Amino acid sequence: MRTVFLALTAVAVLTAGQVSAAAIDLSKPYGDKYGCINKNGQEVAADQMLLLTDKELITAASACTFTETKAQADGSLTVKAECEAEGEDGKSPATFTIKRSAKNAKKLSVVDEDGNVMGEVSRCK
Repeated sequence: MRTVFLALTAVAVLTAGQVSAAAIDLSKPYGDKYGCINKNGQEVAADQMLLLTDKELITAASACTFTETKAQADGSLTVKAECEAEGEDGKSPATFTIKRSAKNAKKLSVVDEDGNVMGEVSRCK
């Protein structure tokens, strides 16, 4: 009986380790080339830019502030945000999914609520 208990405990520990290893950590910023250049607010002009932090998603034409972040069973994050678009007044709600890239596990994909990939980002150095 003790052996069965130890085996079940080992499986539980291994499973928990796999889930936490798959979790997405946004404690450091992720971005594409220009997103990482702009991570400290240098405002380098670029037609395309994607910067992802634990609090916001910034593109060349919009800035979204996260209002809610939920971890999903598959390791992805579902994020609700309030977004401001360049040239528009006010904020509008948006939902994004942040998940590991299918092409490169070190990158993250940012997907809008319609399933369109906005871009892939790497951890900024």
